[in-house]
Amino acid sequence: MPPAVTLLPAPGAPVVTERADAARNRRKILDAAARIVAEVGPEAVTMNQVAHASGIGVGTVYRRFGDVAQLLWALLDDRERQFQEAYLSGPPPLGPGAPDDERLRAFLDALVDRIIEQRELLLAAQAAAPSARYTSGAYLAMHTHVAMLLSRLRPETHPALLAHLLLAPFSPSLMHHLSVERALSAEELKAGVDALLNLGG
Repeated sequence: MPPAVTLLPAPGAPVVTERADAARNRRKILDAAARIVAEVGPEAVTMNQVAHASGIGVGTVYRRFGDVAQLLWALLDDRERQFQEAYLSGPPPLGPGAPDDERLRAFLDALVDRIIEQRELLLAAQAAAPSARYTSGAYLAMHTHVAMLLSRLRPETHPALLAHLLLAPFSPSLMHHLSVERALSAEELKAGVDALLNLGG
């Protein structure tokens, strides 16, 4: 079973360091894998392809990631960490420093972009374990963030419940249906999410 996407390290947790050359190689491999997924989809990715595209020896790619499945889950985890860093500590309005309503809208807009960009990987993860979305580190981090913003915007409500309901439309399968089968653009999806936020007045 593939590993769950993890949260960013908790404050005060020990940080595992990599040698500079190992970190550079890892970055090259993941960036190459991301390009290949974007071009041909995750089903067509091979370790040889990634090695060639990254300029890293295939033996190094195998030693580092084991097989294609582990490489793809590492790619998903890598992109999730980047997204978390952006909304937890990046520049406003997505990161701290903007009003809570602006941060919430910026977060949901960025989530549309992220799910469209990683659609194939996220669909594969959802198909492998449909209910795992709600217990994964990635979802729990997003839910906590949205609930925190809602608790400050609408303290009289049930922010934890509202956060689940607000994140529900971002299911990879629904976003795939809307963006691929219904051919809605990212901007149209963002406008729809914005309209949904405005329904409550």
